[in-house]
Amino acid sequence: MFRTTSIIACLLINNMLNAQTRKEVPQKVDRPVIAVKYNNSSSKEPLSPKKLWELGRVNAEALSADGSQLIFGVSNYQFEENKSEKNLFVIPIIGGEAKQLTDSPGGESVLQVTADNQVLYLHKGQIWKKSLQSSEAKQLTDFEGGLENVKLSPDGKYILFSKSVLLKNYHSVDKYEDLPKSNVYIYDNLDYRHWDTWNEGKFNHPFIAKFDDGKISEPKDIMEGELFSSPQMPFGGAEDYTWSADSKSVLYVAKKKFGTDYAVSTNTDIYQYDLATAKTSNLTEGMLGYDTNPQFNKEGDLLSWLSMKTDGYEADKNDIILFEPESGRKVNLTEHWDGTVNSYTWSKDNKKIYFTAPTKGTVQLFEINVEKGVWSKLAYTVKQISKGDFDITGIVGETKDGLIVSSTKLTHAAEIYFYSFKNKELKQITQVNNANYANISETKVEARITKATDGLDLFSWVIYPPDFDPNKKYPTLLFCQGGPQSATTQSYSFRWNFQLMASQGYIVIAPNRRGMPGWGVKWNEQISKDWGGQSINDYLSAIDDLAKESYVDKDRIAAVGASYGGYSVFMLAGVHEGRFKSFISHCGLFDMESWYGTTEELFFANHDLGGPYWEKGNEKTYLDFNPMRHVNKWNTPILIFQGGKDFRVPIGQGQEAFQAAQLKGIKSRFVYLPDENHWVLSGQNAQVWQREFFGWLSETL
Repeated sequence: MFRTTSIIACLLINNMLNAQTRKEVPQKVDRPVIAVKYNNSSSKEPLSPKKLWELGRVNAEALSADGSQLIFGVSNYQFEENKSEKNLFVIPIIGGEAKQLTDSPGGESVLQVTADNQVLYLHKGQIWKKSLQSSEAKQLTDFEGGLENVKLSPDGKYILFSKSVLLKNYHSVDKYEDLPKSNVYIYDNLDYRHWDTWNEGKFNHPFIAKFDDGKISEPKDIMEGELFSSPQMPFGGAEDYTWSADSKSVLYVAKKKFGTDYAVSTNTDIYQYDLATAKTSNLTEGMLGYDTNPQFNKEGDLLSWLSMKTDGYEADKNDIILFEPESGRKVNLTEHWDGTVNSYTWSKDNKKIYFTAPTKGTVQLFEINVEKGVWSKLAYTVKQISKGDFDITGIVGETKDGLIVSSTKLTHAAEIYFYSFKNKELKQITQVNNANYANISETKVEARITKATDGLDLFSWVIYPPDFDPNKKYPTLLFCQGGPQSATTQSYSFRWNFQLMASQGYIVIAPNRRGMPGWGVKWNEQISKDWGGQSINDYLSAIDDLAKESYVDKDRIAAVGASYGGYSVFMLAGVHEGRFKSFISHCGLFDMESWYGTTEELFFANHDLGGPYWEKGNEKTYLDFNPMRHVNKWNTPILIFQGGKDFRVPIGQGQEAFQAAQLKGIKSRFVYLPDENHWVLSGQNAQVWQREFFGWLSETL
């Protein structure tokens, strides 16, 4: 529910440990300090909030037809306009100078690269075409209302795209025509609002039309009249669609439930629409959890998708399913692997599937052999193929010698790299932010192992200030991750940025507490129905262990976090017994009863909390593990951030916590962001957020 995953996005979002057989206990990890060249040069300056937002945000788009060139996008934030501008670039994968491909205001995204290296891309809702060798761009379409989530058929004769369709208007003006100045929403079901939007009867639908060099015929709504969305709301995109290799059918992802049924379920299915017969079939009927990201192999005779088993459990183990349409045979390729999949892609020769997954505080590359016609589960062996203190955040494509991937570190934003099959190493291709980082003081990052209260090994990342001196004492921040089943890895955030925190003079510890993927299925599941139990103990164990170091100033320790991390801050405020001198909570859950009654995705609350507060057996969740019940022990300064459009953790949670702190006479501050949802997306609001964040720490530590 709270995972930003990818989507986050990304999608918003499912991940665990690499192991051939299930391990109940995470193994001790021996890690060296990350290889960062330490430079005390006075010419370098600490990372600041403004410098952070001056970094280019890099994303890979596509490879050229022969695989020799990479097309990538760079988004740059413009402070005066309070918006980002994205342009496309091309660079040889062997490295070299990048050439700018587009420069028109509005941003571009690649749709496909043709065999003769014509780049088809989307710009302001229309399709444009440009050669990699030419400076001239040609607009192909002029479709009224613009196009979204476009997928062109393999034969180039059809176009698939999404469009918002008004099917049922909840606005009272349409119900009571004699009261035209009324402004009322009337609902008979849940799902009346989702994420940051009220339901006004609009649904995303996939449309198909004939496509001839930009000319689009009358589109056909292949979900006509259905009160469901595809792509999924609120974060689904073009990954929810795919064409069959013969261009005769379309696959799409949808949760075909409405109202209250929609709010309590994660049961998305993959549907196949046949162009010739206009008939739709459900390929995943009987599979009750999330089924997403359908992909055919290059020959089109095998289909794969990601699947979770349990309805209502959004952080369930995410497996790769292999399906043979001709025979109807199906197998779970990762069933016996003790991990969870982030994203995947087929190899060019159809013999392997490459995927990314969290493991031991990082996200790495894995592969699994898929030999055609072999259906014994014993034939499928998961193998980790990359290793290091970095995250692999996406797979762009494959060359004969390796993979093109995007990667981050805690101290470096995303760039594109070549991963060599032979050397098992990453080689940087894009260098968008190299010059910026050359002028930023480096921060040391270490792995640390702590014994948890139940005797298991607890892994944490520790980030130190520039020019760290172990003979000095430093204020220290305990970072509490959201999710709750979200990994703390080598990712790079433009808000909760550990390098930025360390650059302001703080030591930061980020534990991989219970509930985080990358340490086995059991470790990940242990947090469900135990929000205020072992995971909170893990946080206390991590900070107590670090506080033993002479360089930690025990009188200047704070806990900070968002979402479940914000809940953790509220819980710690009532149980910390003097450990912390300051707290910061962003969109945290304060009263579990009122939260259950106002959040919109009830499937999450039903699974992770055990169900409604009025049912017997849930007393521990709503009493012992309810931060509101521990306010009598609050005595520490606290800063509370809250978004006005946050329907996941509605505004009342932050208001209740602030009111309690004020009435108890505790130094407290409420920062209300009326235009933000569960995140902070506006650049200028983000700058205010950082100033308030560090200003509060300066005041209270």
